[in-house]
Amino acid sequence: MSVLHSPLDRDIRRLALPALGALVAEPIFLLTDTALVGHLGSAPLGGLSVASAVLQTAVGLLIFLAYSTTGAVARWLGLGNRARAVAAGVDGVWLAIALGGVLVAVGIPVTPWLISLFGADASVVGFANQYLAISILGLPAMLITFAASGLLRGLQDTRTPLIVAVAGFASNALLNVVFIYGFGWGLAGAAIGTVVASWGMGIAYIVMIIVIARRETASLLPRWGGMLVAGRAGSWLLVRTASLRAAMLATIGVATGFGVSELASVHIALTIFATLAFVLDALAIAGQAMIGKELGASDVPRARAITRRLIELGVGSGVVLGLMVLVTSPWAGFVFSSEPEVRLGLSVLLPVLALGIPLAGFVFVLDGVLIGAGDARYLALTGLINLVVYLPLLWWVAAANLTAVPALVSLWFAFGVGYIGARAITLGIRARGDRWLVIGEKH
Repeated sequence: MSVLHSPLDRDIRRLALPALGALVAEPIFLLTDTALVGHLGSAPLGGLSVASAVLQTAVGLLIFLAYSTTGAVARWLGLGNRARAVAAGVDGVWLAIALGGVLVAVGIPVTPWLISLFGADASVVGFANQYLAISILGLPAMLITFAASGLLRGLQDTRTPLIVAVAGFASNALLNVVFIYGFGWGLAGAAIGTVVASWGMGIAYIVMIIVIARRETASLLPRWGGMLVAGRAGSWLLVRTASLRAAMLATIGVATGFGVSELASVHIALTIFATLAFVLDALAIAGQAMIGKELGASDVPRARAITRRLIELGVGSGVVLGLMVLVTSPWAGFVFSSEPEVRLGLSVLLPVLALGIPLAGFVFVLDGVLIGAGDARYLALTGLINLVVYLPLLWWVAAANLTAVPALVSLWFAFGVGYIGARAITLGIRARGDRWLVIGEKH
């Protein structure tokens, strides 16, 4: 029997392919938004870069709402208790609603201060403040989407999140075209389109959860104990994600010091990297759902087999994606910007980015496997170690007073090889051992 047609591979494909569609939908439409805003000029694009960094930090720190929910639901499913599995997901959604409300209440008044932390050019600051002040209103819906998609993935359903994602992000892209150019709202139009689309997705998920909970006779009322359990389970993932976001923010902070054109080039490169990361994360999501379920069912040999196969697929996919980026790098700049300086920056950044994609495939897959196993404490602690390794590399790039092409290349080597390489080492060490293979109900 061909390896690619083995029962294990069929199970991976069943979960990973719909997850891939859902994950790719977001960065594809983010790339569309970037291209739309990019043709407004470097200043609006720089404002989008700075504001997006703040938003992605807020949302990224709370990505545990999806990750921890997926693992918890999948483990209860493996234990054969579907009602408890759905209840765990509902707790995650209520926690998302509470945290989203806090973010809006706190985020709106501190928007100018947050933007000022980047020390961006005066031409960028106004656009960044405008975009962030509007986009904050969509944060609760984004968090609801995270938790609800985690519930469905834990139930081994990745097709429904695909449908919601495609519909939501397609609507977002269409609204942005109309608002940015049709109504002439510029960058503010992009923010409004995103908020409207986000709430459309969030409401759709709430309706689905009501149907699922009633079918499985799970309570829809908020359970403070359950929300506390969900929050405690995600606290280590919060630390893990905070270290990742700190690395990204530090990277953007160094790029901001290079100049407006260089910042725009780095923003586009990071957007492309995020797109590729989402592609590879489809395997990670399959790993979260499958590993959680198999450990709940106490099937360690199958969990090991899933891990080995996911690593092979992750590295192989990284090679293919890296070659695609390398081949298209001379022309990619023309898609995202009308300015020669930005196009030049991308033409030198993308080949360096391409070299590190196979390593990123290894990292993203193992990250998903360990999240599915509930090994969040290790991920949090080693995330801090990886950050300690990376920050001196960034300091060297900033202190070298490099400009233009040498600055951009040095910055991406520090991120794509130095930081991602540190993550690969710490994750690889853990996966070789047995301490992450905790079976049954995880406390």
